[in-house]
Amino acid sequence: MSEHVKEISRRNFTKLSVTALSSLPLLVYDNTLLNSPTKPSEALKVHLFSKHLQFLDYNGMSEAAAEMGFNGLDLTVRPKGHVLPERVSEDLPKAVTAMQNNGLNPKIMTTNVWDITQTEQKKVLETASNLGFSHYRTGWLNYVEDRTIVESQSIYGQQAKKLEDVNKVLNLIGCYQNHAGNHVGAPIWDLPPILETTNNQYIGVQYDIRHAVVEGGSSWELGLKRIKPFIKSIVIKDFKWGIVDGKWKPINTPLGEGMVNFKRYFSLLKEYGINVPVSLHLEYDLGGAEHGATKISMDKKEIFSKMKKDLTFLREVWQEVE
Repeated sequence: MSEHVKEISRRNFTKLSVTALSSLPLLVYDNTLLNSPTKPSEALKVHLFSKHLQFLDYNGMSEAAAEMGFNGLDLTVRPKGHVLPERVSEDLPKAVTAMQNNGLNPKIMTTNVWDITQTEQKKVLETASNLGFSHYRTGWLNYVEDRTIVESQSIYGQQAKKLEDVNKVLNLIGCYQNHAGNHVGAPIWDLPPILETTNNQYIGVQYDIRHAVVEGGSSWELGLKRIKPFIKSIVIKDFKWGIVDGKWKPINTPLGEGMVNFKRYFSLLKEYGINVPVSLHLEYDLGGAEHGATKISMDKKEIFSKMKKDLTFLREVWQEVE
């Protein structure tokens, strides 16, 4: 651990200890990934996707997230993110300091990391590990035209295994997000053949219920049952189908106003004992903040109000479900 990181730890130890003791978290993360059933009476620990605070600097985003009641930030460490990969050594410690000064622990980040042979991508992981992060989202994969899906799965499986080996050394967990469209993982069933090449400990899935319902319709429960052994983190957001420019498309909505049955979803998470970091995404109209804009067209107080509303909905429904 660098001297800079040690100084961060010393400076914030007392403050973070008090914060931790005053808010016993529901989701206790450890890199052994031994999930345990959660208790409905406990408050849900939620990280806000920092993409939606791209119009704020490190101090501003951390202060806003803490004031709204979030437990942390899912920090974007990728091209056009809060931390640029080429500046990770200089800027990630600054972001962590700002987070810790506001009582937010570094836990989860979103990256474009997959090819661990690239020096820059490995540097992102090394820096994050030294600063205390434990989970990260990987980059996305696509199927190419000049080979079959099965051939691609075999190649990606070997790459996943190599990435897991590095993650183990760094004590990090890489999470591949299922995303609707013609992507690897859009049909949730194509991920197990890739992940079964690994030890299923330091790499897995960031399960996105919104994208799962878009692609799976009413069969999303089967997909969840199939992929549940590999889930290492989850994304929360909602949508409904609508006509845009004459075509049917998924339209993102605030939580509870779309097609995701959160009560059923949360009941299954608890039944399966899925006990992992939670990232809240808000992809509906936020004056550009939904797309990661650095300049917004909506008053930030209104944006914060919408974020707080989704956070409240999420925690309340979680507690209601047995």
